[in-house]
Amino acid sequence: MDAVRTRVAIVGAGPAGLLLSHLLARAGLDSIILDSRSREEIESTIRAGILEQGTVELLDEVSGSRARTVGSRHDGIELRFDGTGHRIDFAGLVGRGVWLYPQHEALKDLIAARLADGQDIRFGVTAHEAVDAESVSPAVLATTAEGGELVVRADFVVGADGSRSVVRQAVCGSHGGYFREYPFAWFGILCEAPPSADELIYSNSPDGFALISQRTPEVQRMYFQCEPDADAQAPSDAQIWDTLQRRVPGATLHEGAIFQRDVLRFRSFVARALTRGRMAIVGDAAHTVPPTGAKGMNLAVADVVLLAEALEALLVGGDASLLESFDERASARIWKAQHFSWWMTSMLHTAPDASDFDRRRQLGELRSVVESQAGSAYLAEAYTGWPL
Repeated sequence: MDAVRTRVAIVGAGPAGLLLSHLLARAGLDSIILDSRSREEIESTIRAGILEQGTVELLDEVSGSRARTVGSRHDGIELRFDGTGHRIDFAGLVGRGVWLYPQHEALKDLIAARLADGQDIRFGVTAHEAVDAESVSPAVLATTAEGGELVVRADFVVGADGSRSVVRQAVCGSHGGYFREYPFAWFGILCEAPPSADELIYSNSPDGFALISQRTPEVQRMYFQCEPDADAQAPSDAQIWDTLQRRVPGATLHEGAIFQRDVLRFRSFVARALTRGRMAIVGDAAHTVPPTGAKGMNLAVADVVLLAEALEALLVGGDASLLESFDERASARIWKAQHFSWWMTSMLHTAPDASDFDRRRQLGELRSVVESQAGSAYLAEAYTGWPL
């Protein structure tokens, strides 16, 4: 059995874990990152990404992010209903924008920057338990790619290891949280086609929701509402395009060869506790949100900013007060993001049991947003992100 020591043990080489390691290094705190995946797996798992302005500014600072060059800045979105599009002007309403930049591209930037700075990232190492949370020397028990046992002992352990977090088990247990499952999912495709619009279209139609997004000048990402148990391989390409065209009435989509399809289920989760002793959880380990509000990675970044500040105060300055208030401070933003994600989801999707009243009320809500500067400004403020 191998045993190593570090100031902070981080489980998970996703955006939260990598960003945290950088902020800790800036404060003079070394860390070790463990991830069961290979570097190639992490960098090649395609995931969509809409980055808030604050997230992009922070990534600029820490990783030489390509978001501004490879990504695409969007200063608004279109809400489409009753066959008509209504633009929400982010720049005009709140003076901010977002960047369309896939998460796996952001991970490439972060991994390259951390390795260039000498970060100890152990790919192919599977953490299976976090122990001794209440001590001053908690640990992560893991298995290496070769099958050997590894113990990483630290002054603090952070779980940034996603929705199946092993660190969360140590912090609040397997059922220690608030949970909501939604009665629909997204059927997503990647296709070879030119963009159908300059900005994202969020479309509410009598047949259900659709999202028309972009990826590159040649590749587009689109989604439509489906049943949670839908089979991604069942419909033909022609059926998929027919569904998408019907879900965006009044607009004509550019069609092309579909080369990837998947079904994304909707869940909301918030852990009851984010810290215990000298352990903490951040990002998807602590919470998940529906993708409608584009909050996932951005919320993880916000967690990390607060936690890095708290760990610097604790491990450099001997001050535990920021760590003691971390749950409360992080939860304030988490629940705002949960509300915004739920609101966007409920306003745009068709519930299976929706009545005529529900449908007409929903259209009234959409009109209330697009016809009110205050309503549009709230959507713009929340979508582009509250200050970090």
